[in-house]
Amino acid sequence: MLSFIWWLIIGLIAGALARLIMPGRDAMGIIATMLLGIVGSVIGGLVSWAIWGADTTEGGFRPAGLLLSILGAILVLWIWRMARSRSTV
Repeated sequence: MLSFIWWLIIGLIAGALARLIMPGRDAMGIIATMLLGIVGSVIGGLVSWAIWGADTTEGGFRPAGLLLSILGAILVLWIWRMARSRSTV
């Protein structure tokens, strides 16, 4: 249960930082920002796994993981904006 709460907290931080790095008019609430960060974390984790292989250590906070989460969230936010701009044209 505690790891799920950490996912939510890290997701919120990564999503909020991604939205600060890429300013724009996004009608997102706190839940959508949190989901943006969580999806970004999953993408960042997949990229990390693809580059460095599986990590055999258990849990723990890693600053590189937060950085990849933010980069993944920026990528998801960019894709979201591109998809929305094409649908409104």
